[in-house]
Amino acid sequence: MVNTLADVTRDITAENVYTDGLRPIDVFNVSITGTWVATVFLQRSFDGGTNWVDVESWTTNVEDQYSEAQAGVVYRLGIKTGGFTSGTSVVALSQ
Repeated sequence: MVNTLADVTRDITAENVYTDGLRPIDVFNVSITGTWVATVFLQRSFDGGTNWVDVESWTTNVEDQYSEAQAGVVYRLGIKTGGFTSGTSVVALSQ
């Protein structure tokens, strides 16, 4: 699923779990909180969510802001297979 205006949030407690996609209009925020041991990836797709490319990754809580000038790009946050150890990571993308 891809959202254009709605924020996307997800509690992640396992590997291979991602938020819905967010198609930002311009600036968007990344928030990762919780008590967790894992690697959370910000990924983007240029084809509506069929193929994903890693943009950045984190192993600690973070608040960050990004700017997307290219129309149609979709972003998501998640933990890949093999990247989760324990806890709950609360991840969010917001406009």
